[in-house]
Amino acid sequence: MTSMLTRPWVPRETPSRLTSDDLDRMQRVLNGGGQLQSLTSEFGLSTDLQTLQAIGYALGIPLVDLSKETIDPGILEGFPVRLIHRHHIFPISRTDSMLKIVLSNPFDVQAADAVAAATGLFVTTVIALPHEVSTVIKTHLGVGAQTLDGLMAQATESDADIEVLGDLSFEESEAAAMAQQASVVRLVNDILTEAVNARASDIHMEAQASGMKIRYRIDGVLQNQPVPPELNRFQAAILSRLKIMARLNIAEKRVPQDGRIKLRMSGREIDIRVSIIPMLHGEGVVMRVLDKDAMKFSLSGVGMEDDTCAAFRSLIRLPHGIVLVTGPTGSGKTTTLYSSLAEIKSERNKIITTEDPIEYQLEGINQIQVNHKVGLTFAACLRSILRHDPDVVLVGEIRDFETAENAIQASLTGHMVFSTLHTNDAAGAFMRLSDMGVEPFLISSTVEGIMAQRLVRTLCTHCREAYMPSHDEVPSDFPLDDYTAGRPLFRAKGCRQCRGTGYSGRLGIYELLVTNDEIRMLASERKGTNEIRKAAIAAGMRTLRQDGWLKVARGLTSIEEVLRVTKAE
Repeated sequence: MTSMLTRPWVPRETPSRLTSDDLDRMQRVLNGGGQLQSLTSEFGLSTDLQTLQAIGYALGIPLVDLSKETIDPGILEGFPVRLIHRHHIFPISRTDSMLKIVLSNPFDVQAADAVAAATGLFVTTVIALPHEVSTVIKTHLGVGAQTLDGLMAQATESDADIEVLGDLSFEESEAAAMAQQASVVRLVNDILTEAVNARASDIHMEAQASGMKIRYRIDGVLQNQPVPPELNRFQAAILSRLKIMARLNIAEKRVPQDGRIKLRMSGREIDIRVSIIPMLHGEGVVMRVLDKDAMKFSLSGVGMEDDTCAAFRSLIRLPHGIVLVTGPTGSGKTTTLYSSLAEIKSERNKIITTEDPIEYQLEGINQIQVNHKVGLTFAACLRSILRHDPDVVLVGEIRDFETAENAIQASLTGHMVFSTLHTNDAAGAFMRLSDMGVEPFLISSTVEGIMAQRLVRTLCTHCREAYMPSHDEVPSDFPLDDYTAGRPLFRAKGCRQCRGTGYSGRLGIYELLVTNDEIRMLASERKGTNEIRKAAIAAGMRTLRQDGWLKVARGLTSIEEVLRVTKAE
């Protein structure tokens, strides 16, 4: 049976007109394995969506937004899954006699015929952007579903897209042999590629009683990734493959192991930190994805308000003292410190860091990796660093009395020291250091400033929704009249650009405490955190919550995001 259209398509806006020669050229490129984006560039169109719209208009094939389509999971019952991977298609609606499928390649005339022959139904076709079709496939079949029968039939991806840097060693064992099977290698590559494309910061692979569970942390929030049930048969081989890539012992399953994978993916260098821990139902894996090319270290780009940024820039240029950045894990402390170093580094000063681990390699800065196994702790590093005549020292984290004491001694001897501390707010840093055993007068005389921070997701600019809130719709501490003055606020909605989440990217909210004479006196007298906080606010400190409300008023984030990461004052 041949494909047929359900209705003529009338575009919402007139697309570019294509000649028959244009269509012939586009057909050769796409059927030859070329990418839609190359045609966009070649024909001078603005977006891939506009290119696909023009092709669809010329061919009479409707273009759909898959993010707005509701697809019944039961539609796959009896559908030949192998054709999904072979032609990169997906069924989106079905009646007793008719089936509608979405194509990523509008010139793939064989797809509809193959589906019609396999199902015995009349087939109609629509088109959508390739990445939207991929998202639908992964949503309904799971990440890496193509590893089974469809994997070898899939022709759109190549093993050359991802390359492991460095030599890998392979053991002569059954587990190592399974891990090197083409299907397993492709499956692991697919999981890693999908994570990078989704801008995930972490990949969680958890062993549950029901099988393997995969989640990506995107913009600070974990999102479940469906996986096909058949994937559980490959669980041991997947773990072995990851261990080989991270140069770990594949035979060891009783103790935690940490390693690192270096990849080149589509021309970009990706660093992946791997942590494997034995758990009840098998080994759990967490991988931190570090995309070097995606990171730009600049204080002007992390979301600080102009007055906060100016004050912080003054602090980091002091000749000596301690500047602390505080916040929970994953709040962007390292990015703020790296951005600070990038701002002050020059040929006239020497900067040495001691980190655990070194997340990014910075040109022009000397970095030391902590190694607890050989006694190279933060404190031990700091003692040795001072003999190398640095001007600026960065200590990855102050965790104990010895490290805190050495940091203070370094500042007293004329060095500028940057470090991080785990406290809930800026004022709490004084009490935290005091609890470690450091004398209050030393803390008050060396700590020049403390930056507390959190990360909030930024609203997708393509779909954020404006609304006029009433006082009943906002938290009691939100200064509605002061900040908005009748202007609308924005909330998350969801579209194809943000994968339906309503958010894209993150920015920081900040609380900068600059130590003045009153705060030094309170700290030296070991006064409570609340007293120091009140004094800082009286001196002009903007709290985390207040800085969050500023971002909301400017349409950068939503009220829900600020409520998620801060508490009421």
